[in-house]
Amino acid sequence: MKIFRTDEFALPLPEGHRFPMSKYALLRQRVEAAGIVQPAELIAAPAAGDEEITRAHTAEYLRRVKNGELTAKELRRIGFPWSPQMVERSRRSSGATIAAARAALREDAMCAVNLAGGTHHAFADRGEGYCVFNDAAIAARAVQAEGLAQRIVVVDCDVHQGNGTAKIFEHDPTVFTFSIHGAKNFPFHKETSDLDVALPDGADDATYLAALREALPGVLECARADLAIYLAGADPYFDDAFGRMKLTKPGLLERDRFVLESCRALDLPVAITMAGGYAKRVEDTADIHFQTVVLAAEM
Repeated sequence: MKIFRTDEFALPLPEGHRFPMSKYALLRQRVEAAGIVQPAELIAAPAAGDEEITRAHTAEYLRRVKNGELTAKELRRIGFPWSPQMVERSRRSSGATIAAARAALREDAMCAVNLAGGTHHAFADRGEGYCVFNDAAIAARAVQAEGLAQRIVVVDCDVHQGNGTAKIFEHDPTVFTFSIHGAKNFPFHKETSDLDVALPDGADDATYLAALREALPGVLECARADLAIYLAGADPYFDDAFGRMKLTKPGLLERDRFVLESCRALDLPVAITMAGGYAKRVEDTADIHFQTVVLAAEM
């Protein structure tokens, strides 16, 4: 199994900023220390190129991101200040998901991991919610353009709805978008995925897993996909600052197991991204992401 890393491209964030950029370095360190893969299989992510990005985003939006021409309002909506590092980091995060999708489709393991990614709030013409480019959309369009896959399913288990992904693929029957998320959580205006499962604040392991087990088999049947892109968000965790759900680490591991086993039963390759995670202790977020990676390596 191949794992793609981006932690060396950290953003310069103001002191006190609430995005836990350190989680990526902690996760990579845990993966290295555990020896989950050979050193040659833990790969620095390539950067997504302009042609790859503009299959999912408008050329005008890309130009303005590259040139630092986003307005103050647009940057507040994204949540990061503009910098050349922000642009490079966003390219690398998207490039890692493209690389993971290619690896999952081309190799016997049928599974590959981006140790970042899951930037599902980015729309074709704008970013928001810590998301500049939509890596799942960029990767889906890349493998389609390269003839590696015709149909894609996005299985989004981040606690927040994948609104940007839903909107980008709104009229595209080749990509099935599924999101299981908090009904009252961000984004407060939801887009329409092919299937949305909205759960109440305080949903626990049993509630969440029952809803996932009811929905996912039908999603995979309807999607008839050649590739799944799985957003394994850590933010349904009970001690997440933004999550508002009550899942435990064992519950999140069972979520991952059900998703990956369901895909494996169909011989469906999976590209995994980490998506959100804002636990009050960043080590808890790294733990949750790490158990996702370990499980993927074991399957």
